Amino acid sequence: MKSKKIIITGGPGTGKSSIINQLKKKGHTCLEEISRQVTLEAKNQGIDQLFLSDPLLFSELLLKGRQEQFQQAETLAVDTVFFDRGIPDIVAYMDFIGNRYPKAFNEACKNSIYDMVFILKPWEAIYTSDNERYESFDEAIQIHDHLVNTYTKYNYMLIDVPFETVENRTDFILNIVHM
Repeated sequence: MKSKKIIITGGPGTGKSSIINQLKKKGHTCLEEISRQVTLEAKNQGIDQLFLSDPLLFSELLLKGRQEQFQQAETLAVDTVFFDRGIPDIVAYMDFIGNRYPKAFNEACKNSIYDMVFILKPWEAIYTSDNERYESFDEAIQIHDHLVNTYTKYNYMLIDVPFETVENRTDFILNIVHM
């Protein structure tokens, strides 16, 4: 059985993790964002912000982890797997900061095809920063634009998730996925 692979994406502070947590509460299979894990592992090695100090290394680690998640989803015996961000997010962030990256990043985007992509727009009312989220709200808007451009470049039809409660946003996604 091939699982349907669905991405929940958006800039920082848009509510992705809250929706993923709600999906998990409802019993759905979700693969969490791994950038926080990569950031924390770097901090344990004495690197405060790996994305800022070595964005290419950070992105290579993300790519490896997201490719592993994609492969893991291929082996799961479930109808649907939700991802907190997908492989194209890496390219969008690298474009946002203006860094060059190997062709392998684009190849990974072309070779790992997701079935649906839901995108959350920047929402100032819920935006907060923390130790791993250093972007301003204006930067979150720019990142959103890069995400839209990147996913569009790889021929994805983006589904905008409306500003609503976490429960209503989750139900919106599930209704479109027909779950």
